Amino acid sequence: MMLLTSPQEAYRRVDFDARVSGAGPAELVHLCYEHLVSALGTAVHADRRGDNCLKSRSMTRALTAITALQMGLAGGEGIAGALSQLYEAARRTVLDSALQFDSERISVLREDFVEIGRALKGG
Repeated sequence: MMLLTSPQEAYRRVDFDARVSGAGPAELVHLCYEHLVSALGTAVHADRRGDNCLKSRSMTRALTAITALQMGLAGGEGIAGALSQLYEAARRTVLDSALQFDSERISVLREDFVEIGRALKGG
């Protein structure tokens, strides 16, 4: 399986797995945000290069991060309810771009999560 991936992808997976294994709940949320931001950025870059395979893999990674964030929510009221709506809107944006890629919408979504991630970290 590792032979089918690039060295960069293999390193990214090992790094991500190591960070996840030692992370607490707040750190896991930050990791999911980082993973999502990275995947969306890679998808936009891949689209510019015309690399549909990388774009598809990146969009799948983005959906995985969104799903993990959704699964981590407890309840549907207050902040959890607002986050649930945010994550569902993000999921729809990513899925809509699977049919017709919209680089601008994906870039805006990426920036939204960059800002939220910064706010969560307190800086």
